[in-house]
Amino acid sequence: MKHKKGLIILITIAVVSVIFGSHSIYKKIHEGIHFAKEEAEVTETFSEDFSDEFDEEDFASGDKFSRIISKSLSKNKDSSIKRNLKKPYVAVIYITGVISEENKTYNQKWLLKKIKNAKNDPNNRGILLKIDSPGGTVYESDEAYLSLMEYKEATKRPVFAYFGSLAASGGYYIGCSADKIFANRNTLTGSIGVIAGGSLDATGLLDKIGVKMTTITAGRNKNMGNYNAPLTEEQRAIMQSIADEAYEQFTGIVADSRKMSISEIKKLADGRIYTAAQAQKNGLVDEICSFENAKESIKKSLSESEENSKKEVNFIEYKYQFEENWMSFLYGAASFAKNPEASIYGLLGNTAGKCLYLYQ
Repeated sequence: MKHKKGLIILITIAVVSVIFGSHSIYKKIHEGIHFAKEEAEVTETFSEDFSDEFDEEDFASGDKFSRIISKSLSKNKDSSIKRNLKKPYVAVIYITGVISEENKTYNQKWLLKKIKNAKNDPNNRGILLKIDSPGGTVYESDEAYLSLMEYKEATKRPVFAYFGSLAASGGYYIGCSADKIFANRNTLTGSIGVIAGGSLDATGLLDKIGVKMTTITAGRNKNMGNYNAPLTEEQRAIMQSIADEAYEQFTGIVADSRKMSISEIKKLADGRIYTAAQAQKNGLVDEICSFENAKESIKKSLSESEENSKKEVNFIEYKYQFEENWMSFLYGAASFAKNPEASIYGLLGNTAGKCLYLYQ
């Protein structure tokens, strides 16, 4: 009888949670439509933020309901509030944490959408990147950089970067899109280099404890990097070639951005980090100041142009926020039980097995 009562309670909780989750989704849709109608002059409406949370992939997948409920419970929120964007403004976009497809401090889709919104808004006068990141994946770092360069090309508006406590590797890479780089006096930056992957050879340990593991493959390098096989010289050369190619791309980007030769950049690009003063001395940053002073400098440079001389330029901040509650935690536990390998990959910030511009 006790077990039946417990089961009934669990079922009741699950039903109530589903009802509230569904109600939350309906409420978001309704409020989004209503808000868009009432605030047509606001560039970023609630309905637009809602579309960030639920994309075509969610509705096209086989497990539609669980994906939608999960996203309604574990929200990707933008801290920017309802504002009138009719006045000229600079979009201050925060880039925080490890750069990857998505994690609790960074979201690639969110970042690209903020850049796109700024590009399409005639009241936008530029972008200021507030970077506090150790870097991350090569793919996402380059994709963000290219999106910012496209913004500059399409709008002829400037991009600025302000480095917080850490703007290293992929964080510096994205910062190279800026026309001017500001840094805090306590900033650590640089770390221009590449991690192509690692190899842990546990064959000796497995032999000692009497464990034998065999991976069946087709292709002699398919098991490359697995802990149950030593890395061969051929495999080492393969990984080195990947690192070298990404390194050439990185140093080329820095050379173009800083108006320096490749040889000058490669002298600096040995993977080390630099203090703000060292980075300014060797040409990797332009000015050392506080964040407020950087904004004043940007405001002054923009107000000097003929287009903006009659209007003061404001700064509007956009910060990615991830919220998690007990239901999303339970959903994550269920997902782990269903597919532990995919869940572990997610815990690694979607960087496992990827080439990295990352300061460790």
